Amino acid sequence: MKSRNAVAWRAVASLLAGLAGRMAHAHAGLPETSNIAIRRGHPQDFFVGTTFGAVISRDSGQTWRWVCPDAMGYGGWRPEAYLWRETGDILAATGSALLHSPDEGCSWRTHPFFKSTWVTGLAAHPTDDRVFYAVTGRPGIANGVYRSEDGGETWAATPLLREGLELNAVRVSPVDPRRLYASGVANSQLVLLRSDDAGLTWQEFPHALPELLRPYALTVVAVDPAAVDVVWTRVSAQGYTHLLRSEDGGRTLTQVSVLDDTFINMDLSADGATAWVGTLNYFFRGPSTGPLEKRPLPTGNACVLRDGETLYGCGSTWLHDWALARSTDQGSTWQHIFGLYEIQGTQLCPRGTPVRDLCPARWPQLAEQLGAPLYPDGGVEEPPPPPDAGAPDAGTPDAGTADAGTPDAGGPPEEPPPAPKASGCGATAGTSVPLLLLLLSSLLPWRRGARRPHQ
Repeated sequence: MKSRNAVAWRAVASLLAGLAGRMAHAHAGLPETSNIAIRRGHPQDFFVGTTFGAVISRDSGQTWRWVCPDAMGYGGWRPEAYLWRETGDILAATGSALLHSPDEGCSWRTHPFFKSTWVTGLAAHPTDDRVFYAVTGRPGIANGVYRSEDGGETWAATPLLREGLELNAVRVSPVDPRRLYASGVANSQLVLLRSDDAGLTWQEFPHALPELLRPYALTVVAVDPAAVDVVWTRVSAQGYTHLLRSEDGGRTLTQVSVLDDTFINMDLSADGATAWVGTLNYFFRGPSTGPLEKRPLPTGNACVLRDGETLYGCGSTWLHDWALARSTDQGSTWQHIFGLYEIQGTQLCPRGTPVRDLCPARWPQLAEQLGAPLYPDGGVEEPPPPPDAGAPDAGTPDAGTADAGTPDAGGPPEEPPPAPKASGCGATAGTSVPLLLLLLSSLLPWRRGARRPHQ
């Protein structure tokens, strides 16, 4: 298995060399996983963001189905993370719109409250499933922190709302949910902001970082699960990612590690003593005070999520077979959960929902690219109806989709942000991706219809 992966990847690398200058790095724009969400209170339910939409499992990872990006309607900006409520609602900030699915991923809409701005970050209360915080960062207008107390249905601005402020992330302390951290730029200065009262008042800490040459994108990435004043940020400078830690609630920052790669995300052990960091090509582990050690796996497309004592990680199917794995020994060894070639068709949704109406026609082409079964169950299934449910009313528009005839009915923001730069998994010159995928399809025939036992 490994040898065939290696041969395939060497062939792709050779093709990349021939296309130098026309393509970005990062796995040649191949389909990849990118983030992991577990439904609150339902550890058997996974929602995994990908470079080609998302995949969902409702049976602890035994079967996986696809949610196509067309049905989600997020355009060129993919969410960096999804939040899955116990009620079944899924929310995500894209850097442009705020996405909301009220029915476990079958229908999607962009929230009309934020239609004139860009939602750049989203965070959930650690215990109250109704409370969310969002930050905005559209240049030229007032930006700030917003709070929802009804699961993301309605939003209200906190007192932190002004022009000259562009925010990129928000985090809530697991120790004390009244403690909030936000980050971004205020009047051209890198800033970390802190609230001790759930957003009613804020302290602002500028960070010039004189030891770095032209630092940018200071972003809060984690809050210690055991110490309310310990917060983690990252900043970019000269092509490197600098991981910084504060032990005084954001007033001062101390460098923990310098990563020669693009940061994806990080997580911490329950006691805050161990840190795991995923980057575009590597996976790191070490004491929370540093240094961090590069681990042998995953060897590409790494992301991380800790759930209790279990660690989940994204990986590259094209490099080591699995796209998602779990570890019960803090990342020393990994157990395969699924590879992209194991996706079993589209998400099972009722007729009349965007996923059911749009995704099945798109699946055969993606299945060919991934070496996945077309429809192993014989076709596009319908989910079982709820007890005593009548037939759906074909004349009633879906509550989770925008009415195309109504202006501003949850559509994308006016004047959306420019398309992301060619970086991260999946960034390539547009005409090169099909060629690479066709090459992989021919090089990896062993994947077609292949199934492997779950460990």
